[in-house]
Amino acid sequence: MKKVSVSFTLNGDAVTAEVPVTWTLLKTLREHFELTGAKEGCGVGECGACTVIVDGEAVNSCLYPIFEIEGKSVTTIEGLANEDGTLNPIQQAFLENNGVQCGFCTSGMIMSAKGLLDHNPEPTEDEIRSSIAGNFCRCTGYVQIVEAIDMAAKTLK
Repeated sequence: MKKVSVSFTLNGDAVTAEVPVTWTLLKTLREHFELTGAKEGCGVGECGACTVIVDGEAVNSCLYPIFEIEGKSVTTIEGLANEDGTLNPIQQAFLENNGVQCGFCTSGMIMSAKGLLDHNPEPTEDEIRSSIAGNFCRCTGYVQIVEAIDMAAKTLK
């Protein structure tokens, strides 16, 4: 199978990967770099479980062709915690507000929240709900997730 070599920044580190040209960013993150925080739920960009940040924007990594990542910056859930292991305020807010149940959607929700809060540090409830509209959760009913994102916004401010 034909391979492609891509160089990009991953969670602050310069990396290079030689992977099959048909791979997506999600497959590369999980199989080449062994970063399993982003999940494959639907594989067609509908559930948001694979959400990561690329050049400051939340994207569905299951739809992102690997050859398009060249020279870009990627942040995954594994890259959010501080170097000393303390959680990012968004992660902490999810824990404190019970925004985590089965956990399958959590990394995607947190990364969508990060994408929102990086661009809009004081979102309204409607803006929070809009920012996670592409992320599906079957457990929480979204109330705790919205409260967590609101709490994170206030903490980060």
